[in-house]
Amino acid sequence: MQTVNIHEAKTHLSRLIEKAAKGEAFIIAKAGKPMVKVVPIDEADMPKKCRIGFMKGEISVLDDFDTMMADEIADMFYGGDLLPE
Repeated sequence: MQTVNIHEAKTHLSRLIEKAAKGEAFIIAKAGKPMVKVVPIDEADMPKKCRIGFMKGEISVLDDFDTMMADEIADMFYGGDLLPE
């Protein structure tokens, strides 16, 4: 396994990442002391992408959703008047 110092890793980061993505893990060392190991991510470890609309057909919204409880809300804000004039 290849070991590179921090300065070399900074200089050649893109190249090193490409190699790691292809399966060639490497170690980054500081003053000769190994600090981290860089390895490729397995597909199983990748976070799943959240899809917009994944609940389509599972949830229904009432037709009067925008006006539900309008009387109660108006009462809280305006003290009984349905709408201010």
